[in-house]
Amino acid sequence: MDPWTQILLPPKLEIMELARQRFLFAASVFVLCFHSFCHAEKPPSYTFVKHAADGPTVSYHDYIIVGGGTAGCPLAATLSRSFDVLVLERGGSPYGNSNISNLATFVRNLADLTPTSPTQRFVSEDGVINARARVLGGGTCINAGFYSRASAQEVREMGWDVELVNRSYGWVEEEVASEPQLIQWTSALKEGLLHAGVTPYNGFTYDHLYGTKIGGTTFDRDGHRHTAADLLKYADPNRLTVLLRATAQRILFRDGGRQRPRASGVVYKDEKGNVHEAYLKDCPGSEVIVSAGALGSPQLLMLSGVGPADHLGSLGIEVVLDQPMVGQGMSDNPMSLIVIPSPQPVEITSVQVVGIAPSGYYVESLTGLNLVAALLGASSGGGAEPSRASSEQGNEEIYPFQGGVIGEKLARPLSRGHLLLKNLNPEDNPAVTFNYFVEPEDVRTCVEGMETIKRVIETKEMSEFRNSNQSVEDLITLSASLIVNNRTRHDDDSTSLEQYCKDLTLTIWHYHGGCQVGQVVDHDYRVLGVDALRVIDGSTFTFSPGTNPQATVMMLGRQVTLFSSFIR
Repeated sequence: MDPWTQILLPPKLEIMELARQRFLFAASVFVLCFHSFCHAEKPPSYTFVKHAADGPTVSYHDYIIVGGGTAGCPLAATLSRSFDVLVLERGGSPYGNSNISNLATFVRNLADLTPTSPTQRFVSEDGVINARARVLGGGTCINAGFYSRASAQEVREMGWDVELVNRSYGWVEEEVASEPQLIQWTSALKEGLLHAGVTPYNGFTYDHLYGTKIGGTTFDRDGHRHTAADLLKYADPNRLTVLLRATAQRILFRDGGRQRPRASGVVYKDEKGNVHEAYLKDCPGSEVIVSAGALGSPQLLMLSGVGPADHLGSLGIEVVLDQPMVGQGMSDNPMSLIVIPSPQPVEITSVQVVGIAPSGYYVESLTGLNLVAALLGASSGGGAEPSRASSEQGNEEIYPFQGGVIGEKLARPLSRGHLLLKNLNPEDNPAVTFNYFVEPEDVRTCVEGMETIKRVIETKEMSEFRNSNQSVEDLITLSASLIVNNRTRHDDDSTSLEQYCKDLTLTIWHYHGGCQVGQVVDHDYRVLGVDALRVIDGSTFTFSPGTNPQATVMMLGRQVTLFSSFIR
């Protein structure tokens, strides 16, 4: 039996060790909960969705979108109202998968390490365990569902039209977002944040405002998830084709004149390994749009010959355009958390309340999950990616966790990294380095956020959810022993908050960059130096907008298609 199988199917454990494993799950799951994945009680009858193996060997379209994720779905829905659109999605359908649709079981996706799982695990070169989506609807299908807009200041920084942005947010919210019904824990957290100084209280709002607020959720009152895939209901079914299990291999180029390459199509493989070619129609305005996410988009550009010439040459890739900024500016918003075992049962809930501090951190919480035993395999030695185990093995044992976790996310980390190809296989993860906490200011902000969490835990409102014989320092020591990553540990990581932040770094899956505006794409998201090619997703961001970016990424997919530059 290999070591991962032993973890997934644990033998008889000492009681204390079993408790440790349960809390470890909480830490791992909380991190993944700050995105959103996909829902539908009754799967929609999308006649335009099919498997790539059933698609034609050669096809022609006005627009080819690589990635049917958080941005790709609203992009496709809007463009298809006027144009012939093809979407190439490397994952499968979210519909019919209860682990995507249901709040009570969505964490099971994290335990599924099979090649067809809606999540694909990766480990950064910094030793932080992470995940990327591999499903129609993208990250909105696998996260914790919190929905919150970008701030007015962030919209201005992005250079977006405020009226168009607000209309586009409204279009998204009509289908996927709603007000949550608070449970006792999150009501106590709300009051605790206010008493800890995260003021004022802003009530329920989608807007990003300093203080404490109740945000939106993509889980409805029945615990069912709504996702970006649901936005495809607005598409023209006669103008849209969505191919599942279609993995883009490379973008095709031809000479566009003026010594500029011009995108002309995409080569992709279906799940059987058959090669297909999709081409742009020979008409003005036809484009390839890459919406493959912060890892997938720079990876595909490099595989297609657009990237740092030296790096591409070292892998034998023919250089189409020497663009050294592709893969640069990678950033992840690190998270630090404290585990709080409760003497009383706590309901399962996604993120509902957030504290937004002007100094640059956000405080959120997750509770009461039934944690899947396979999550015990979240850590792998030496930064290697875990071997693939069956989801059936991973789901055989479920450990209940009674309590919650409170975590803080750095809003705008100054530390930056980069992304490089490991090989020529688009199905493999690239190598990504985020350089967590290289900048001292990031450490100072993290410590301030941890101090706020300590004050919240010590409030009267949170006291009923905490064992009276456990001090905050006890909880920090406990958390330090449970958190899983592959980073170097120091003896003082449970007594020094600075070291705690650096050693016990987790992710909240809000990584971004690699194809940033002004560096790789212009303000219309056209790739600089190339014609008929755009990148539209979180890889273009220089910061993660709002407390949780999914609302803004879906909005971007809608509003960018309304730019005059898309009209012909």
